[in-house]
Amino acid sequence: MEHLYCDMCGKPLLLDEDVRFEVKIEVYAAYDPMEITEEDLEEDFEEEIHELIEEMEDMDEEELEAGVYKSFKFDLCGACHKVYLNDPLGISTRGQGFAEN
Repeated sequence: MEHLYCDMCGKPLLLDEDVRFEVKIEVYAAYDPMEITEEDLEEDFEEEIHELIEEMEDMDEEELEAGVYKSFKFDLCGACHKVYLNDPLGISTRGQGFAEN
């Protein structure tokens, strides 16, 4: 039998227990539609492309992928599930907030 533990508090979780929660998080680059102008179409981006390729050659596959997409999966017990839902970004534990978007 596979042993599962809460990823927040370490409490053992049983596979057949009703009180086990999975949290899946996807983080990916969000691109807004760009407006392409006539100037953009006339510009030569060859040098910029070569610079980007050189920069990427020094990065491994994980670094490249993390720059555009990363996913996480966590198992939580019932108590940690409640804590997570009340503050999913952990803002209260850091004592700081973010500006309204």
